[in-house]
Amino acid sequence: MNIISYATPFFLLAILLELAWGWFRKNNTYRLNDSVNSLSLGMLRTLSKIMFIGIGAVVFAKVENQWAIFSFDKSLVLHWIAAILIYDFCYYWFHRISHERQFFWGSHVVHHQSEDYNLSTALRQTGTGLFATWIFFVPCFLLGIPLYMFITISTGHLVYQFWIHTQHIPKLGFLEWFLVTPSNHRVHHAQNARYIDKNYGGLLIIWDRMFGTFAEEDESEEIIYGLRTALNSWNPLWANVHVFVGMFRDAWRAESYRDKWAMLFSRTGWRPSDVALKYPIEKTDLTNFHKYNPTLSSKAKVMVFLYYMMMLGFFMWFMANVGSMSYMYQVGGALIMTLFALILGVVMNNRKSSKVFLKKGNTG
Repeated sequence: MNIISYATPFFLLAILLELAWGWFRKNNTYRLNDSVNSLSLGMLRTLSKIMFIGIGAVVFAKVENQWAIFSFDKSLVLHWIAAILIYDFCYYWFHRISHERQFFWGSHVVHHQSEDYNLSTALRQTGTGLFATWIFFVPCFLLGIPLYMFITISTGHLVYQFWIHTQHIPKLGFLEWFLVTPSNHRVHHAQNARYIDKNYGGLLIIWDRMFGTFAEEDESEEIIYGLRTALNSWNPLWANVHVFVGMFRDAWRAESYRDKWAMLFSRTGWRPSDVALKYPIEKTDLTNFHKYNPTLSSKAKVMVFLYYMMMLGFFMWFMANVGSMSYMYQVGGALIMTLFALILGVVMNNRKSSKVFLKKGNTG
């Protein structure tokens, strides 16, 4: 059972409630441009699943039917508990490798681009992950978890991760020791040096404690969210491909053929020495941090909001009727909404003001 389709209206309601709570407490964690960009990327992720038939589903079915070494019974509670633990363990390693290896980071980076941290950030997801993410979950089917249980657990897992993307919930006492909480996950989204590559867990934080990747949130140090190399763009397509473009560019420029191939398997952030020397990349200065925030007039902000609401309405209608559409109509609708998201990105980038922003030394 896919729980996401039932949870989506509650996601949107929770975002509105968090926004209202932040205003009431004079601690608003939302910006129009960042939130619209995150939600647009979430839509594109859903649309990419419609446009591209993932090979993961084909592989899962093959493994489950021919090579499973056990058969989980969905009527037994103990089997559900075991399946949840297995899935969460696989998720930990998927998440960790997605940070530590450049090729997989190219997809996962989308989720970390936001320089804000709120419930809309949870919906900021990659549109390219479906091509490789499935690899990490093949063990679930080898061990005999049936597709029904896998879908239920994986979507429930994703729903759980929604609520931890907030700055308004403090540490939760003894729960911090074994669950992924808002505090634990704030650490994961931080670009502070002490927090880089920490707290990969999805449901349980025990894997991080076991494998040495745990860090506790220090409430005396302000967390800075986002990437060490800032994206500085609201273009949703660029958000999905910029790491891959950088990898290809570095491979093209590298003199050594070994370095060219190494780009595919390198640790995140690695660059050929000759390329790094000729084309240095400047990291964000955390001592003088400024969020990417091109100036928009009040009229433009109203237009962005209304345009996004129109896109959201079309998206909800599309998803409600997609099952009755031919594949060509599905692709056509997805392309129209991708164009909507691109136009929004162009408006919010307001390149004239962003150039002024960069000239002032604010590198995001």
